[in-house]
Amino acid sequence: MSSARDVRSDSQPTEGPPGTPQQREADPSPYPGTTNLEAMEAARNYHRFLTAMVLRYADPARRVLDFGACTGTHARALRARGIQVCCVEPDPQLRRRLEQDGFRVAASVLDYGSEAFASIYSINVLEHLEDDAATLRELFRATEPGGRVILYVPAFQLLFSAMDRTVGHLRRYRDRQLAALVHEAGFRVTHCGYVDGLGFLATLGYRLLPETGTLNSGKVAFYDRFVFPPSQALDRLTSRWFGKNLMVVARRD
Repeated sequence: MSSARDVRSDSQPTEGPPGTPQQREADPSPYPGTTNLEAMEAARNYHRFLTAMVLRYADPARRVLDFGACTGTHARALRARGIQVCCVEPDPQLRRRLEQDGFRVAASVLDYGSEAFASIYSINVLEHLEDDAATLRELFRATEPGGRVILYVPAFQLLFSAMDRTVGHLRRYRDRQLAALVHEAGFRVTHCGYVDGLGFLATLGYRLLPETGTLNSGKVAFYDRFVFPPSQALDRLTSRWFGKNLMVVARRD
């Protein structure tokens, strides 16, 4: 289960309308992964897990940045818990939607200036970006000394499927690969582990079936209710070795 948007305003977009930010502003074409995003709304346990992940590492007393906020699912959940959330979302339609929902939104992280946030989280975003290393350097600039960045991405190129292509993924990550990129950006990695071990096996099986690249909300709800909870328990044993996703937490010293 993964979904995201391209959040770089100064690089060639890898999903959504092609071209410059100005061209994208003028192009009303919808994000092609919208159907999958809507199907993912049925994944309640999954979204609760991601919200808890951010709460575990973010500073709740300071404003937090959602880098690649998309429809605002996680930003709203965190705001409901009393956290001040700002957003980065370059897609103009999604940005207007977030603004109407009361969030402060920018098209680029650097619009907020340097050392602007004590906590930044990014859920299923880096895999869309051609220059993920440059994006991490920008996140480093936007993070206060002592602050944290929380990253969640799809794992293992072996699992790359039609679904990845549909939502605009360029890659899936291994733990050492992403940890090295984060370190090169200037951060110190404090946690790196795989998530959703059963999802790894399920995705392998999915690749053996005829692929459409489109999620079904009923199947998403079934997986979320009956597979994801035991998968979380299994992660205690498998997070070092494999999982459908990868989580990295890093600190700017």
